[in-house]
Order: sequence, then C-alpha cells, then structure tokens
Amino acid sequence: MNAESHDVNPLHGWKQRFTSVPSSVPRARRAAHAALGAWGLDRGSAGLVLLVVSELATNAVRHGRVPGRYFDVRIAYDAEKMVGVEVSDPREGRPLLADATPDDESGRGLAIVDALAEAWGIRERVVGKTVWARIRL
Repeated sequence: MNAESHDVNPLHGWKQRFTSVPSSVPRARRAAHAALGAWGLDRGSAGLVLLVVSELATNAVRHGRVPGRYFDVRIAYDAEKMVGVEVSDPREGRPLLADATPDDESGRGLAIVDALAEAWGIRERVVGKTVWARIRL
C-alpha cells in the first residue's frame, strides 16, 4: 500500500454516486463496464478493472456505510496503459489488509486489490476516506 494517489493522467474519466446498499455494487460494476467499453478497453483489461471496482465498492457498502450517505466511484484512464480507480465513502477509519483463512467467507477484498494493482492506498477526506488503486494494463 502506498500513500500517494493513483497518479493517472486521464484522457478519459468517469464518476458516479451510488446509494450505500448491496444492490449498488453490481450497478457500479455495470456502469463502470459501460464506461470502459466506450473507451475501447479490451475484455481482459476491463475485467481486471471491474474486479477492483467491485471489491472496493463492496468494501464501501459493507464497511464504509453511513445511513443516508452515498459512496462515489471514479475511474481515470490514460488511453494507453494505466487506469486509476477511486472509491470514496463517508466512514472514518482506514481499512485493513487482512489475512483471510480458508474458512472465512469474506475479508479478501483488499488482498485481491493488492494482488491486481500496481499500487493502492487510502486518502483521508474531510468526511470519510478514498481508497484508490492504480492498475497497469
């Protein structure tokens, strides 16, 4: 994990706000998929980015939820090789990269992000936090 931002100089950018309920995770994934497709990302690259979006959005709903507040998903693409993903939620505190055991049914989201991203980190905000990831295609 790094403390820097995702450092993607975007040619393309997309942002959308979602209600903090479980059904918003597939909605975020579908909306992100449409944006990535419009930018011409191939299926494999889009799938990699969508997995990161899905994991971070799931964490925002499960662990970052504050009743009556939303979470935001942002994607930046430099049209060459780098995609930045940011998911912001209103809850204070830093998520932890945990070692899930084989019997755990959750707890692998940040480990997946850590494995797929070139770098990732957390930025504090006035309200809540942003978890970001930089993905090299």
